[in-house]
Amino acid sequence: MTDTLGTALLIVARNTIATALDEACRAYEEAPQLSMPGATFVTLTHHGELRGCIGSLEATRALRTDVENNAKAAAFRDPRFAPLTRHEYPDTAIEISLLSAAEPLVATDEKHARTILRPGIDGVVLEFGRARATFLPQVWEQLPEPDQFLFHLKRKAGLPADFWHHSVRLSRYTVQKWSEAPARRGGTAP
Repeated sequence: MTDTLGTALLIVARNTIATALDEACRAYEEAPQLSMPGATFVTLTHHGELRGCIGSLEATRALRTDVENNAKAAAFRDPRFAPLTRHEYPDTAIEISLLSAAEPLVATDEKHARTILRPGIDGVVLEFGRARATFLPQVWEQLPEPDQFLFHLKRKAGLPADFWHHSVRLSRYTVQKWSEAPARRGGTAP
């Protein structure tokens, strides 16, 4: 994937949020990959703090549509935050993570899972019954130890932190990510 694609994805996300807030949009160079299927997460930060993060784990729609939907959801429908305001918008940075297809991570138990995880590389999906949660690879920056990573991932899924069962399913994916430069936020170039 190219920097042209990354720039286009960031501008698509920025324009989607700008349109909803009745702010100015920017033109960008069209990347042919925007019409191909893709799964993304859109992460918003405001003054360096998480402000919203919503995404897709599977490529079921065009990349442009996926980013548009996830940008709008991250800005206005992330249940952890109030909707983004026009006042916050100029100081809100966007990061786009483009996910690879997930692959099963076969682990005999939690100890085995911890040994086969690749810190800093793997995004992880944990599933048990109806419980499901994921952490992007970027979460390793805050939780660099596999035991803590899994501990918090289980809690995010609504499971007890010390829970493990032979029916737990893990899968992993990688991401390619692009972020807006801090000095170029708001309605300016990413």
